[in-house]
Amino acid sequence: MSTLLRIDSSPLREREQSISRTLTEQFARHWRGAVVYRDLAATAMPMIDAAWIAASYTPKRDRTPAQHAMLACSDELVAELLAADDYVLGVPIHNWSTTASLKLWADQIVQFGVTVAATPGGLRGLLVGKRLTAFVTAGRHLESNLVAPWLNQFFGQLGVDPIRIVVADGTADVKHRKIDRGGFLAPHVATIDSWFA
Repeated sequence: MSTLLRIDSSPLREREQSISRTLTEQFARHWRGAVVYRDLAATAMPMIDAAWIAASYTPKRDRTPAQHAMLACSDELVAELLAADDYVLGVPIHNWSTTASLKLWADQIVQFGVTVAATPGGLRGLLVGKRLTAFVTAGRHLESNLVAPWLNQFFGQLGVDPIRIVVADGTADVKHRKIDRGGFLAPHVATIDSWFA
């Protein structure tokens, strides 16, 4: 049985407020297998500071109890990635970039020797065989965005393949009632449904 890791990063915690949460939920509803859920807006993650970096570069067998505790969240998040076969990720664009929680999560899951390896030929991602679907949402209609290329670069470096990114921009039209929520979501829901037909 395959496992899906569903990750939401929108600070809007209510499904009715968040388009990205609605889309990841729709995807997960179709999943034929186990679903593990991670809400980054509800996850307390330590900031990456000098002590955290020192701990992460210390071999596991040599870490102090304090260093193990410092990396406990990172270890938990990485374990979720390793245990899952597919990832579905909700990524709202905030100020032309990702949410702070998603960037912090991304920093937490890069572990040398676990999710990425340093080889004579350069860095090699170790999440080989994992697949990603990401729903990128934005309030404004976008001519271009920095987030989709970053997702491709980041997850590609970790070995994830294939990477499928769906952009659902113009969500402010729903907020300002220029279009009803159901009408906005309909084409995206239809796309998701078609993937599982």
